[in-house]
Amino acid sequence: MKIMALLAVLTTLSIAPASAGDPSGDWLVENGEARIRVAFCAGSLWGVVSWEKNPGGKDTVNPDPAKRSRDTLGMPILIDMKPAGGDKWAGQIYNAKDGKMYQASVSLESDNALKVRGCVLGGLFCGGETWARSAEPEPDPAPTKAKPKSKAKAKEPAGAAASGLTASVCSRLDGVPGPTH
Repeated sequence: MKIMALLAVLTTLSIAPASAGDPSGDWLVENGEARIRVAFCAGSLWGVVSWEKNPGGKDTVNPDPAKRSRDTLGMPILIDMKPAGGDKWAGQIYNAKDGKMYQASVSLESDNALKVRGCVLGGLFCGGETWARSAEPEPDPAPTKAKPKSKAKAKEPAGAAASGLTASVCSRLDGVPGPTH
């Protein structure tokens, strides 16, 4: 009888849906060159460069010549990530080193590890790295006049700190989606 009760409990636990973690916050990229601030904006996960080890970077290889002089600090790189089950989101990522957008996913491996993966050719070739949650958030990037295009209510974590985090990311998204970044 005890075995039956134990099996019933284990079965219930194994089929219970996992609750998604919260990837919002500041993440140090694997090589330590930048921090990415991640937040929910209008129901999607977005990330912008919030700190650079070597400040003053420009988006020099962007395919859009008009964007080649823009600062990389404050630039969106995780773009319109939608929930893809459990602790995973899928969308696009912008790589400022080659000026290209890639299909991408991010998955929360733990409270302090975010796996970032980008793919080309429909997932035939993929690469990725693991970002570490930053213990100390960096100051917000310089304010911008841009406002999110969507008027949809953003899903965001509770609390005043979360509101500031969301505002520092979502205010940078005007005109981001599209074939050129």
